[in-house]
Amino acid sequence: MNNSVTQVLFNYAPLVILFVVGWFFGSRHERQHLARLAISEQQVSHVIVSTERFYQPALADNSQSELVLGSVVIAQDYFKMIIARVMSLFGKNLTTYETLLDRARREAVVRMRSQAHAKGYNHIYGLRLEVSNINQLGSMVEAIAYGTAVISINP
Repeated sequence: MNNSVTQVLFNYAPLVILFVVGWFFGSRHERQHLARLAISEQQVSHVIVSTERFYQPALADNSQSELVLGSVVIAQDYFKMIIARVMSLFGKNLTTYETLLDRARREAVVRMRSQAHAKGYNHIYGLRLEVSNINQLGSMVEAIAYGTAVISINP
């Protein structure tokens, strides 16, 4: 009996260790990305974004408008996706997918705002977000944020 338990431990220990290490580094990377996102959002927070399609801000004289967009592809680590698949069997809330989509949307909006700021615009209206699945496992998504950038008088 003792020999069979030892054999099982030797067979599955590498798998468990790899799973724990992968989970640790995946969670660490996600926390670092969220921290960088918070800093980036603060840096471009002066660029006002509105989802109203026909909104007309008070434009500066001789102001031009331009389409700006931000695109990002974000992947979730496979260890979290395994847990998400197990939880989906029980009808649980899949926070793994929620955080993946949240990170993708936030990053796309930050990139769009950065592009508008780099071109001298201070207002974006008509914001639209599109998110699509890249692989069949659902662990990679592409998010695209786009809108019309203008220079407004009083942001």
